[in-house]
Amino acid sequence: MKLMGWSLIVFGLVVMVLNNACPANGITCQEALMTLMPCEPYLVGSGPGSPAVPCCAGVQTLVSEATSTEIRRSLCECLKTAAAGMKIDPARLKAIPEYCKVSVPVPLDSSVDCSK
Repeated sequence: MKLMGWSLIVFGLVVMVLNNACPANGITCQEALMTLMPCEPYLVGSGPGSPAVPCCAGVQTLVSEATSTEIRRSLCECLKTAAAGMKIDPARLKAIPEYCKVSVPVPLDSSVDCSK
């Protein structure tokens, strides 16, 4: 099975595990991960050198849904856990806000402390 296939399997498993990890009043972890699914090829380095338009649209949607500290913390934990199961290129992850022209309210870093 290709690396992309395994990556999608891991991603799907993480979606199932984290299905209810976000607060009921905000976007769920599953919704967040599905929204960012178009970013996966770019983030793991199997896609083009810049994120596709659907990826940027997903990032913008997610940022607009992160309306409270509680939701941002939950999303941070959700995405951090999901990223741990994937071979994400840290440089590509950090480049998303610039490419997508969006301000992200939390650092895009796998070592970020989501409680702060």
